[in-house]
Amino acid sequence: MSDEEPSDTQLTPAEEYAAAVLGLVRRIPPARAMTYGLIAEIVADDLGRGGPRQVGNVMAASGDRYQHLVPEDAVVVGPAQDNFAVPWWRVVNAAGSPPARHLTAALDALRAEGCPLTRDGRRVDLKHAIWFPDEPDAAG
Repeated sequence: MSDEEPSDTQLTPAEEYAAAVLGLVRRIPPARAMTYGLIAEIVADDLGRGGPRQVGNVMAASGDRYQHLVPEDAVVVGPAQDNFAVPWWRVVNAAGSPPARHLTAALDALRAEGCPLTRDGRRVDLKHAIWFPDEPDAAG
């Protein structure tokens, strides 16, 4: 069974894209991160469409509009020990910055996971934290 989409449902093109994005984000291991652009490139390899802004739109709507695309039993411990179906805090912009609206919660979660951050602690150190799907699903 795939983490990317429900098995018995016909998806719209937008849902298909969202399912691919959310499935990939769910695979990012603790203490690692991916950029919106990298996620967009990987999804575009499979679906032939989308970009960093579309990934951002999916992530912004992952808790409501696209929640039905994530398996019901999917739980990730995140910021302040809250449970999330998608580890949103592991997705950052090209400079390594988490979403400005959730900066403190994202940085707290990344620190708790042991994700390498820049010296000032305000961005992910992408040189050491970036994760590619062909790597083993473990921090290191």
